[in-house]
Amino acid sequence: MTNIRIVVVEDESATARSLIQILNETDEYITVVKTLGDVSGAVTWFNDHPGFYDLIFMDIRLADGLSFDIFKQTTISRPVIFVTAFNDYAITAFKNNGIDYILKPFDPDEIKSALDKYKNLTGAVEKPGGPVLAELLAQLGNLTRSYKKSFLVHYRDKLIPLETSKIAWFYTANEVVHLRTIDDKQYVVESTMEQLEQQLDPTLFLRVSRQFILNRNAVTEAEFYFNGRLLVKVKPQPNEHIIVSKARSAEFKKWMNS
Repeated sequence: MTNIRIVVVEDESATARSLIQILNETDEYITVVKTLGDVSGAVTWFNDHPGFYDLIFMDIRLADGLSFDIFKQTTISRPVIFVTAFNDYAITAFKNNGIDYILKPFDPDEIKSALDKYKNLTGAVEKPGGPVLAELLAQLGNLTRSYKKSFLVHYRDKLIPLETSKIAWFYTANEVVHLRTIDDKQYVVESTMEQLEQQLDPTLFLRVSRQFILNRNAVTEAEFYFNGRLLVKVKPQPNEHIIVSKARSAEFKKWMNS
């Protein structure tokens, strides 16, 4: 099988390392030839190394601007898989050599699926804007969908509509998902955490750990914890600590700072 030479454009070093590890574990024929962290450095490298790569994994919001600025300053002749925490740029991504658009936090299955798409489309993506682009744009319903504005929750013998904006956090324990409201009321939700990740607006809610999805408006502060982790304080405060792993801390800080 032909070796796939990949360039990773990602300004968060922890996220870049995690992505590279997943890529290497997914396919033994992958070689990450370069990691780039900003627009200016990427423009210089792509100008100096035309044809030195086969595929790009690219974040959208970089330290010095949007990665789309790279396409304005140099020629990108290979397909791009965009990996980002934001779904606002899907159409623009597909117009800039994009063949897939993965929302963070990503998992190995999503990366593998994107690589499989690259392998299937390799002979068809040399000229962006053709049938492949049309096919991808047809899939945008899942990326530009409306997010849930309310949840119907059970309370005794009643069903109560609860506005999503009034939810402080979701928590899972023993395969049961609970939510806590900003005014400190608790209900059980008939959804999995994975389903909630798809239903909630990622600019407002983030899954910070296996147990917790937080509303950014409920976060009061974050403290540096052991081994590069973060201890997050929210209001109302749950009975157990909310710990953000070292691998997710960069994404958490970017989410809070956006």
